[in-house]
Amino acid sequence: MKYESVIGLEVHVELKTKTKIFCGCSTEFGAEPNTHVCPVCLGLPGVLPVLNKEVLHYAVKAGLALHCDILPFSKFDRKNYYYPDLPKNFQTSQFDLPICKGGYIDIDVDGKQRRIHLTRIHMEEDAGKLVHSGGSIANSDSTSVDYNRTGVPLLEIVGEPELRSGAEARAYLEKLRSIMQYLGVSDCRLEEGSMRCDANISVRPVGSDKLGTKTEIKNINSFSAVQKGIEYEAVRQAQILDEGGTIQQATRGWDEAKGITILQRVKEGDSDYRYFPEPDLIPIEVSPEYIEQVRQELPEMPDARCPRFQDELGLSEYDANLLTLEKQTADYFEAVVKEGVDAKEAANW
Repeated sequence: MKYESVIGLEVHVELKTKTKIFCGCSTEFGAEPNTHVCPVCLGLPGVLPVLNKEVLHYAVKAGLALHCDILPFSKFDRKNYYYPDLPKNFQTSQFDLPICKGGYIDIDVDGKQRRIHLTRIHMEEDAGKLVHSGGSIANSDSTSVDYNRTGVPLLEIVGEPELRSGAEARAYLEKLRSIMQYLGVSDCRLEEGSMRCDANISVRPVGSDKLGTKTEIKNINSFSAVQKGIEYEAVRQAQILDEGGTIQQATRGWDEAKGITILQRVKEGDSDYRYFPEPDLIPIEVSPEYIEQVRQELPEMPDARCPRFQDELGLSEYDANLLTLEKQTADYFEAVVKEGVDAKEAANW
């Protein structure tokens, strides 16, 4: 093998709150367009946002489950860019002082276990949704904007560039979804966009420790698409390098029908977003007592439940992994066993 892939994932998880991050509008999915909106989430003049307390609670909960450090002092920032689905012309996010730093996710691919470290987790608001009259923006006569999703609370979970294949990226996402569902902070329904992934991919000669120029595939909404998109992009970049070309840092989209990535725009850097502290929101201070209170709420996680099913109930590693992937399944299985059913027989059913 001549080249090695270097992959880092940025995952957006929509939090399962009843109302948006800075206003009282509903977060319910599937409503009529532009019915779950108000002056705050539309960014009309003279309004002031107020942080939804449950968003902070879920962020701390997720950070603890992912072994992060919870920052005692964090703040919100304005990320400035223009796009039609962003009514304020900026996104309220977190930049240099996020709520969580560090952390890790353990994955298993083909019997090989790896620990993938996290850079950070931060809170932010979602943008709206563009609805094209055709199949895509390229062949549409018109585009409508639905602002119902604007202001829906998100956690952005940023991983270190330590993944080395599409299969590892898929395992990472499956594990992350399982953890978020166990916590009850998100339903992670990819088909509804409540879990979305941006994949940063570069290639470098095997043995090199220098990072190559990366491209980013935006808003991939299925695990198979993430794996296929990464594998395609790695091959595309390797072919360019073999032909003596250079990789352009850019944002690309995944075309499922054609099985290729497509150039969308040249990639911005942090300086292009002109981050500055959000003046309408006070900084967030989290006490050690509050962090410990949230820690006591954590359920038994898959990494602890899986070996317990093997040790206490005599299940195989395969059966235990399968049964603990989703909390609802694991809870039901344990309830059946407590009624006196043999664990292996219950597992088979």
